[in-house]
Amino acid sequence: MTDTDFLHADEQALAQRFIDDGFVTTPADDRAGLDRIQRRAAELAADYLKLPHSNDPYAMLDTIHTRVSVDDLNGLRLHVFNGLNAEPWFRPTYFRLARSTIETIVGNELCMQRRVNLSIQLPGDSSSLLATHSDVWSGDSPFEVVVWVPLVDVHRTKSMYLLPPSLNGDMQDRMASLRSAEELYKSIKPHATFIEIPYGHVMLFNQTLMHGNRVNEEAGTRWSMNCRFKSIMSPYADKRFGEFFEPILLRPATRVGMQYKLPGGFHG
Repeated sequence: MTDTDFLHADEQALAQRFIDDGFVTTPADDRAGLDRIQRRAAELAADYLKLPHSNDPYAMLDTIHTRVSVDDLNGLRLHVFNGLNAEPWFRPTYFRLARSTIETIVGNELCMQRRVNLSIQLPGDSSSLLATHSDVWSGDSPFEVVVWVPLVDVHRTKSMYLLPPSLNGDMQDRMASLRSAEELYKSIKPHATFIEIPYGHVMLFNQTLMHGNRVNEEAGTRWSMNCRFKSIMSPYADKRFGEFFEPILLRPATRVGMQYKLPGGFHG
């Protein structure tokens, strides 16, 4: 008997895909919520660029490279990032985009990263690159997952790449012989998968695996968001509970247990 014997067949299949592939993609649980986020992002971008709001937020975002320079890109990104995270509905909506998948992969007593990240990658722009890395190398816990949500269709170099779990350990062991992040990418390039995700879908991926992005050689601009989730009771690394993470779901029995004190004032 294994732990998967207590899951429904579709949950078992999803869990196995995550273990075997290092990621799962699935239609958003709350498509209306995703459309609301996309629309608000397009409105904030238009406000920053002093443009009228578009009736086609997808086209506005996908062609933003025709309206903004590389030099002004980070200003635009920060304006949209801060504007979205200031909306009281934004983080609960983001969670609902992938709630069923998060609960299957991670659990149902959860912490969520306090702010949802935003990436914008213009075609041909080398200033927005994320070199090959694993998040656990820089203070993230291996018990976290990343929920990665594109606001436009992403594919090939407009997306991100991920190294399969079956190869990740061996490639990490070879890192000491490499002299740069670019050498590391070249060593994993034959094995890395650029993940295709149409708008309306979300991805959960294992951030202990090596991943990154390359210069966007496609016709449109990449807009993607990412946010980490973990079980409240699982171990933390440098990014701590109450600082980087905050609880979003805590069940009554856990609340009772955390507050209970034995006679004499000792916690149970």
